[in-house]
Amino acid sequence: MVRWIVAFVDRPRDRFAAGAAFWTAVTGTRLSAPRGDDGEWATLLPEDGDACVKLQAVRDGGGAHVDLEVDDVRAELARAVALGAAVAADHGGWAGLRSPEGRAFCLTPWEGAARRPPVVAATRLDQVCLDIAPGAYDEEVAFWAALTGWPPLSGSLPEFTVLRSPGMPVRLLLQRLGDGPGRTAHLDLACADPEAARVRHERHGAAFVARGRHWIVMRDPAGGIYCLTGRDPETGSLPG
Repeated sequence: MVRWIVAFVDRPRDRFAAGAAFWTAVTGTRLSAPRGDDGEWATLLPEDGDACVKLQAVRDGGGAHVDLEVDDVRAELARAVALGAAVAADHGGWAGLRSPEGRAFCLTPWEGAARRPPVVAATRLDQVCLDIAPGAYDEEVAFWAALTGWPPLSGSLPEFTVLRSPGMPVRLLLQRLGDGPGRTAHLDLACADPEAARVRHERHGAAFVARGRHWIVMRDPAGGIYCLTGRDPETGSLPG
């Protein structure tokens, strides 16, 4: 059973500091001491509530992935494999896996996190969007729904599926790409006023990329793409 979900901001090692400075500023958090064999992980610590966002230095590229915190890592690992996942690294107490499409995620032990951090400056980082190739979309939706136990719901557009995750600080949105390869992921922030959020993020070094139907695509100072969406920061829903 998934008890908590953590969104990872994956950024190139040489831009880790820039990513840390930006994401702590726009989320109203502070950075923990680095962890890992090479100091590659750090947690964004909120002023209140339990942490649900972490930063990881990666060798190439960037993007996002999720850690699913569970009661029994070994049992959930076996179940994930039965559902079609592949084990990338088994560390005993936690494991790195790949979905049927090849998307990285981790299973880690739940340590009691239960309180969602508050909204900051009328925004909340509350969603990881999995960008999926058309041919893999149905299989990935089925896999993630079965793995998490969260029912899939139709999104605002035909290419979107949301996994309903009550009580969780971060939800999963699955997006069917029009063409090209999948296996990418990006972060979404729910914003009471996306335009005001854009201005604020630009002050912290982000750059405007494009405008969608109800979202604004941005690039952070570490080169990572993310979106400011016009969803309610408290409920995650679009107006109306």
